[in-house]
Amino acid sequence: MASDSDNFQVEPRPDSPTRKDVMAHVTVSINGRQYRMACEDGQESHLERLANELDRHVEQLRGSFGEIGDNRLLVMAALTISDELNEARQRMRRLETELAGLQEARVAAADRGQATQAAVAAALNAAAERIERVTKSLNQSIGATVVVG
Repeated sequence: MASDSDNFQVEPRPDSPTRKDVMAHVTVSINGRQYRMACEDGQESHLERLANELDRHVEQLRGSFGEIGDNRLLVMAALTISDELNEARQRMRRLETELAGLQEARVAAADRGQATQAAVAAALNAAAERIERVTKSLNQSIGATVVVG
């Protein structure tokens, strides 16, 4: 939990005063025990929500299995959360694949729409040219039969 890329850690390392300067502290309760945690400034409520979620998992497991030991409860809660995370990732991958397919279908439909629009425009232009030729031909034939004068 305590890597440099995390938003929080158990305690800042004493040899990194710059991290200590930007760290906020929060006391959370998990499994009836208080833990003083450090986190990036502004991340306090997020850390509290995570701790509350972990505590809820521990309480649910305790309700199901009884008193089986703190470490075992925490490991089981961590595995439960890891399983939920894994399922969420798999669902996200399926949704990303579905989204990519829908995007491809949208592009294909847009291409077909443009091709159809171009074909309709070409057909209308061809019809307009034919109408103009017929009109010109009619005007010439009407003009030849009219006697001026």
